[in-house]
Amino acid sequence: MTEPSPEQTVPTPPAEAVAPADPSAGIDRDNWQDPGNVRWSFQNVKQVLPTTPISRGTGPVAELPVDLQDLGEVEIPATEFSEARRVRSVIESTDTDAWMLLHNGTVLTEEYFGAMTPGTEHLLMSVSKSLVGTVAGVLVGSSDLDPNRLITDYVPELADSGYAGATVRHILDMRSGIRFSEDYLDPKSEVRQIEESIGWSEAKRESPGIGMYEFLTTLEAKSAHGGVFEYRSCETDVLGWVCEKIAGESMQTLMSRVLWSRIGAEQDALIATDQYGVGMFDGGINTTLRDLARFGYVYANRGQSLTGQQVAPTTWIGDTLTTTEDVRQAFADGPGDNRMPGGAYHNQFWFPFPDSHAFLALGIHGQMIYINPGANLVGVKLSSWGLPQDAAKLFPTIRAFEALAKAVNSPAAE
Repeated sequence: MTEPSPEQTVPTPPAEAVAPADPSAGIDRDNWQDPGNVRWSFQNVKQVLPTTPISRGTGPVAELPVDLQDLGEVEIPATEFSEARRVRSVIESTDTDAWMLLHNGTVLTEEYFGAMTPGTEHLLMSVSKSLVGTVAGVLVGSSDLDPNRLITDYVPELADSGYAGATVRHILDMRSGIRFSEDYLDPKSEVRQIEESIGWSEAKRESPGIGMYEFLTTLEAKSAHGGVFEYRSCETDVLGWVCEKIAGESMQTLMSRVLWSRIGAEQDALIATDQYGVGMFDGGINTTLRDLARFGYVYANRGQSLTGQQVAPTTWIGDTLTTTEDVRQAFADGPGDNRMPGGAYHNQFWFPFPDSHAFLALGIHGQMIYINPGANLVGVKLSSWGLPQDAAKLFPTIRAFEALAKAVNSPAAE
């Protein structure tokens, strides 16, 4: 993960010299991800990109009981990299748009900042991967998807690509041998080429606008499948394609049917799409803070939603929480420094600690679900970091949720 660059400040003119401005003025597909624009664009994606709804269905909304507490003064212990600090200081220094803490299904904290409201749909970036992974888990539970089968058994269109010979398990854990750079700051990296191919940015390639599916067929292998972990967004895009092929329907309708209509969501979710209506599976989903917490609760409650419905199979939840030595070794041997010694990546979730079942759904620019089944706790944070990756904001946030998990489960909190 890249180190943060120093903050830059711009002097603000006197109040009388500042005229009211449209925050969307000048924001387009070329610059919507620029540091100064992400706070607005992440809350207004449908004004920049094509989107389609993921319907909440017609079922009841899952109530969120409230017992609000002031947890800002909870202390985060010092580490070798940082001094002790309070939760409030982390929230205030990490470009937070909104955050929530859910304990035993009850809201202990819910805060919004700036223009963000309970009804605002916020871009999840790669937290989307965990939702798509859950859809795959439902298909595994119904025996429609076998993680040990070849990807090309489901998507023959990939037979001449680098994915030939890779299994679904390889992409669930990001262990294919595909050549793919996730360098967000390199405009020529494959992760940025996807955006150009699907119209998320003005295309600069010789063959622009080919769409998600065709782009995936162009990827090549650089090593044997089943090797070390390497974070690659294309793995989730292929996984989404596999799920669509199995179900015979778009991810939008599939996710609505097996997931979003079953968690008691208040609102439809949105997914940004390519020019052909294919979803950006690896990072295009938008939801409210509350609905994201409702999703996270499923993993803290053995696959069951706040409505009492069994959403994800208990076998899938158990599999997700079981990170084998092989999976952890693959993570340790992967290129780059994920700064999670002893951690793992499994079923589209991050496991940052070797001795804890706490795990994460993560998205660039500060999107996070923290799930701690042992503490019956779910933490959700939506943010607008200027940089895609910022270790000085990510790891204090993880430690803050860890401290909160201990605080609310301490004898004094009973």
